[in-house]
Amino acid sequence: MTASYRPAQVESTPPPDRVVVWSTDYLGYRWSAEHPMNPGRLQLTMALAESLGVLTGTELLRPASATDAELLRIHTSDYIDAVKRAGHSGHPGVTEVDTPHGLGTEDNPVFPQMHEAGATLAGGSLAAAQEIASGRTRRAVSIGGGMHHAMPDRASGFCVYNDVAIAISWLLDNGFDRIAYVDVDAHHGDGVQHAFLHDPRVLTVSLHQHPATLWPNTGWVSEVGEGAAEGTAVNLPFLPGTEDSLWLRGFHAVVPAVVAAFRPQIVVSQCGVDSHREDPLADLSLTVDGQRAAFLAMRDLADRYAEGRWLAVGGGGYGLARVVPRAWTHLIAAALDRDVEPGRRIPSDWVEQARAVVPGAEMPDTMSDGGDVEYAHWDGPGGAPETGVPAKDRAVTRVDAAIMASRRACFPLLGLDPEDPRD
Repeated sequence: MTASYRPAQVESTPPPDRVVVWSTDYLGYRWSAEHPMNPGRLQLTMALAESLGVLTGTELLRPASATDAELLRIHTSDYIDAVKRAGHSGHPGVTEVDTPHGLGTEDNPVFPQMHEAGATLAGGSLAAAQEIASGRTRRAVSIGGGMHHAMPDRASGFCVYNDVAIAISWLLDNGFDRIAYVDVDAHHGDGVQHAFLHDPRVLTVSLHQHPATLWPNTGWVSEVGEGAAEGTAVNLPFLPGTEDSLWLRGFHAVVPAVVAAFRPQIVVSQCGVDSHREDPLADLSLTVDGQRAAFLAMRDLADRYAEGRWLAVGGGGYGLARVVPRAWTHLIAAALDRDVEPGRRIPSDWVEQARAVVPGAEMPDTMSDGGDVEYAHWDGPGGAPETGVPAKDRAVTRVDAAIMASRRACFPLLGLDPEDPRD
């Protein structure tokens, strides 16, 4: 049996209860001229969404920066002070300014105003959370967020402040006690899992490249939460080279069941797109089409299980012009119920903007990579042995092994049968 994600009927104008959080101040989060996390990817995303008409009639919500009190929900005061000192030290770059706090390293070089820049991104995710909690909106997206690696006392993996964890913490204090966090970045969502490892009110689900093959080398299926929260951390690792159809097979074999069992009041999605086959920092093989299908699936989970409440943020993704703008334009369109058809041609005015940012880069023609988002539903344990079977079948066997390992680790703790495909 095969399936694929089909978008719902496109509305001509976005409903009033849809919010896009955006500030040009997001572009100040720039580690260095050579650093792979280039804020130009955000600028090109918003330009593409505007050029395609996705943002027509949509009022962008400009967020305030997160205050120190809000950052203290997750981070220590010593760490916040260290970030402030580093950003005002006058010594940008890889300077070993404060290695205990992860600052001044190759991944996290010091840059001017880094506290202010990190607080701006955190403020964006908080604003999205506050709009949903107030009832003014059901869906909110902030592509500047998704800094899911930052730890309480240190920067990590290009992340200064963990905006997602801060927003979830705020939601827990403002009317929500069952929050499902779904992370589809190629790198494990370690900082968010760490923040709520002992909190049974938060379900953290991460689908990522196998930790034996990619930093931060966490996200093993055995990581299931601790104490009263045992069963509320779910990890599904994929081997390098996993393509759309097998990634989606894994997603649908694990994520809907655990979200349904958890009965969340809101779904929070980290939508990193470094899972793309062209990404320079990871080794998965998704296309923009597969990533779009993942966004639509998470939107559907929010509609089905959380009364439509969906908070979506960005994350990783280092295909500056060819990948991130298309993928996150699809994300914004999904949040606004303005789904963009994959075959839609990219406007020439945007192509010229992109070439100005990335001179000489070959630009895509459409909003699709021609990816295959048809997937075979997982139908229970079993499968052919690897010896003597075609490579395609071996890939299915390996994904199914990951599915079973993840289900066996966490499904019983959530009252589910790991071997029953109906769960």
